[in-house]
Amino acid sequence: MHIAAMVSAPNLDLDLLRCFVTISEVGSFTRAGDRLGRTQSTISLQVKRLEEQLGRTLFARTPRSLSLTDDGKRLLGPARQLLRLNDAAIAELFEPDMAGRVRLGVPEDFATAHLPAVLSAFTKAHPLVELEVTCDLTLNLLDKFHAGAFDFVLVKREPSAPLEGVRVWREPLVWVARDQLAATGLASIPLVVSPEPCVYRKRAVDALEAIGCDWRVAYTSTSLAGSLSAVSEGLGIAVLPREMVPPHLTSIAGEADLPLLYDTEIALIEAAGLSETAHRLAQHVVAALERGG
Repeated sequence: MHIAAMVSAPNLDLDLLRCFVTISEVGSFTRAGDRLGRTQSTISLQVKRLEEQLGRTLFARTPRSLSLTDDGKRLLGPARQLLRLNDAAIAELFEPDMAGRVRLGVPEDFATAHLPAVLSAFTKAHPLVELEVTCDLTLNLLDKFHAGAFDFVLVKREPSAPLEGVRVWREPLVWVARDQLAATGLASIPLVVSPEPCVYRKRAVDALEAIGCDWRVAYTSTSLAGSLSAVSEGLGIAVLPREMVPPHLTSIAGEADLPLLYDTEIALIEAAGLSETAHRLAQHVVAALERGG
């Protein structure tokens, strides 16, 4: 019976899988249709075909929401892997000499922690591609992106923010101090922050004010290294994604006198009329970050 079941298992249609993955990324049949150049009715039909092929319901749909079912969640990882293998094979056959300049904007802390290996792998595979990477604050990156300065950007956003681009990373935020004692018994919380506008600065201030906690800006730095140095010397407390906390500092998540912080998200937004080279790099970044770099 087991052998018969294996023989009768359906072959997955990559076109249907790409439709499924795109819907899961953008959270809407309509937006998925816009990205894939298809009508909403075509997208709905493709999902129906895939669900019938598998004998599983992949999306839970209501008039106001769309989410993956448990079967959909189980399929998502393997579906992305199959698409990556397909796209890599196509690139190897038809794009060995991919060339051109790609302009990428990214927050400094995220670039420092996660991107070097990802970008290095791409440039090794496509040595004729020229990368131009700019690090800046998220709101500055968005302003420059909308002014046409970048092919695509990675930006910080609130999980509850209107969906723009594709979410590629989600991670808990924590308070970071020199040690546990540096975060307890404080009449006013000394903050180590980036200059305004800064997503993490706003998150820290909003969280403290929500519980009526006094705070002050003790140290402002334009660089991640400068902020970490200030925290190391006990000048104040910062907010960082959990995985970016260096081992010599203390991560504090809702302990001592500090409030809990919500997760942060990183989204990738592509410019309209993106070149094929830039689009391939964007796909590479999304795939690499989804599997943890």
